Amino acid sequence: MADMAKVRIISRSDERFKDREEAGRLLSLELQGFRGSNLVVLGVPRGGVVVARALARELDAHLDVVLAHKMRTPGHPELAMGAVTEGGQLVINEALVAELGVGAAGIEAEKARQLAEIRRRSDMFRRVVGKLSLEDKVAIVTDDGVATGATTEAALWAVRQEQPEKLIAAFPVGPTDTIFRLAEMVDEMICLRSPQFFLAVGQFYQRFDPVEDEDVLEILREEGQKRGAQ
Repeated sequence: MADMAKVRIISRSDERFKDREEAGRLLSLELQGFRGSNLVVLGVPRGGVVVARALARELDAHLDVVLAHKMRTPGHPELAMGAVTEGGQLVINEALVAELGVGAAGIEAEKARQLAEIRRRSDMFRRVVGKLSLEDKVAIVTDDGVATGATTEAALWAVRQEQPEKLIAAFPVGPTDTIFRLAEMVDEMICLRSPQFFLAVGQFYQRFDPVEDEDVLEILREEGQKRGAQ
């Protein structure tokens, strides 16, 4: 169980956010203590990048995306047997793999599938704005919410490998058990709302339109212009 002192759940409300932009602005109010030039906000594509833009704007921080994918377990796609990062680093849940008898061929096939998608996105996004170094930075990882947390685990693990000075997870909404489990991976966890009854992230938004690759590209273009002006 994560240290209670590093987890901040602001409310148990099930009130809905207007949209991802509002969620990011409200979340930023709980993160004002981290304002400064040493701060990077990383969004999990795609919806998390909209939240990250609002956070970065309000906190005067740089913005980036974190490209890491969970690896689905053969025959049990809802279970994550590990994660792979943009740089091709791999972490495997050895206990799960052993329990379900997943062989090396199954692991390699899933790694290849997820790496192909990561590289597709990386080729597209990094043409617009370069990847920022996170070493000795304060890194905030965000999304529009978490449910099971498998994708978020992959993102947090990937960021931790880059040796930030401090790693913070910040989410508009998520179930309490997931929030505390993810908190074990970070230095500080902030969640605006953790309602008692949680089915899916989208139920806590009035507007939860799909975010497309082009939307992410437009946000990254804005970040590129901001970096160029500094």
